[in-house]
Amino acid sequence: MENGVTNSLSAKEQADLLALVAHSRDREAFVKLFRHFAPRLMSYMRKIGTDNNITEGLVQDVMLTLWRQADSYDPDKSYVSSWVFAIARNRRIDRFRRQRLVPIDQNQLLNQIDEAPSQDKDIEHHEVEALLREAVESLPEGQARLLQLAFYEDMTHKEIAEHEGMPLGTVKSRLRLAINKLRRTLGSSI
Repeated sequence: MENGVTNSLSAKEQADLLALVAHSRDREAFVKLFRHFAPRLMSYMRKIGTDNNITEGLVQDVMLTLWRQADSYDPDKSYVSSWVFAIARNRRIDRFRRQRLVPIDQNQLLNQIDEAPSQDKDIEHHEVEALLREAVESLPEGQARLLQLAFYEDMTHKEIAEHEGMPLGTVKSRLRLAINKLRRTLGSSI
């Protein structure tokens, strides 16, 4: 906040400042980005239920990542704000996984971003897809195969039973087991 006015930067200004940080380690540009993003990240973290004791550390970690990895930002893939909020979401998820705290409600994460541009939807979609893919890969091979046929190949239970040469009841049981395992792995987001 400068002179009582919240620091706000356009998408182009954000990209220009990040380029200065990436190419010449410009501290003044970083300070402007910090003043712009830190309060927004604090607000975002609080909105999605992050404990106040954790929020400040996460925001500092995100901004440190911005400083260190500014050269990895690709303006052709997303806005700076999308990139920064994706880093924030990932850091929060990583923190909760490491500490095994309260499970993260993925639906809440996906629905809470209002400061970031609409490109965040694509990033969020890819993140949820990656989490789901990882969870499916952790299933026994047979269960993962049945899920693949049911949800990606859009086959009915009867078609799967015929295709795999299994009794229909076995297909249904294994799919139910697989879905229950995914629910335990991912929480209530499926």
